[in-house]
Amino acid sequence: MSSNRHASIAAPGSRKMATTLQALSAVLLIGVLAGCFAPAEEPEPDTSPLFYEITAPDGEVEGWMLGTIHLLPDDVVWQTDRIEKVVDEADLLMVEIADLGNTREIGQIFVELGTTRGMPAITQRVKPSERPALLDQIERAGFSPSDFSAIETWAAALMLAQGNAIGEAENGVDRVIMSEFSDREIVEFEGALAQLTIFDRLAEVDQRVLLSNTIIEPGDAEKEAEQLVRAWLTGDVDAIEKLTTTGAMEDREVRNALLVDRNTAWMNKLTRLLRTPEKPLVAVGAAHLVGPDGLPALLEKRGYTVRRLGP
Repeated sequence: MSSNRHASIAAPGSRKMATTLQALSAVLLIGVLAGCFAPAEEPEPDTSPLFYEITAPDGEVEGWMLGTIHLLPDDVVWQTDRIEKVVDEADLLMVEIADLGNTREIGQIFVELGTTRGMPAITQRVKPSERPALLDQIERAGFSPSDFSAIETWAAALMLAQGNAIGEAENGVDRVIMSEFSDREIVEFEGALAQLTIFDRLAEVDQRVLLSNTIIEPGDAEKEAEQLVRAWLTGDVDAIEKLTTTGAMEDREVRNALLVDRNTAWMNKLTRLLRTPEKPLVAVGAAHLVGPDGLPALLEKRGYTVRRLGP
C-alpha cells in the first residue's frame, strides 16, 4: 500500500466506480463479458457452466462448486435444472465477496487503497506505442487523462477495464445466487478489502502489465466478448484455461498474485468447511476452477473426488 494518500478519486460515488470490483474477475481473469443474446426463458441446449460435485474419500458428497461470471448481459439464461436443484439443497454459500451490494464501502476501500499524490502521468505508465490507444480507451471510459493524476496504476487499470465491460453486475452469477441464499449463511473467501489489497501490493512493473492489457479496440472487445461469454456459458474448459495463461496472466507475478496464491489461500477455509456436516455451494470466478492450480485439482491432491456435473 502506498503512503501519502490523496483525499479524492475520480467520481468515487459513481456507478462506474462502485461496480469496478465486480468487474475485476470478469475483465482480468475471464475477460470482457458481453454478446448479443435474444430474450430467453430457458437455457440453450448447450448451456453447461463449470459445475462440480465434491466427494470425500469415504464416498460422501460434501459440496458443490460453480464457476461464475461477475458481469452478464441481460437475457442470458444459465440456471440449468441441476444448478437450481443444488441451490435448493445446499446448506450455505461460499463466495469471493459476501457483501457485493455494499457499493459505498467498496468504493471507500478503493479510494483508500488506490490513490497517492504525485503519480506519473497515465500516458507515461505504458509504452510510447500504446499511448494513442490508451488515450482512446480513457475517452471511451468517460474519463480524461488528468483524472488519473492521483490514481495508482492498478486502480487505473480496473477503472479502464470497467469501461470495457458491457454486461451488468446485477446479472452476475454471484449476485443472483446470493439472492437465493438470503435465508441461509453466506461465507466469503476474502472480502473486498483483501481482494483489492492483492492489487495494491503488486509491484509497479506488474501493475503496468495490467494497465497495458486493458487497452483493447472497441471492435475487438465486442468480438472477444461474444467468444468469452460463450466459453463460460458452455463450460469450455480449454478456452477458460487459456484465459488464465494469456494477456496479463502471462506475467508470472501477476498470475500468482491474482490466481494461484488466492486458490492456495482458499483451500484451508474450504477443506475445513467440507469436514463439517453442512454442505456448501462454492461459487467463484470460473478461472479458479480450471488448470493444475485450480480448486478442483487442489482438492483432488487432498484426497477428494471432484466430478463435473452436466445440465
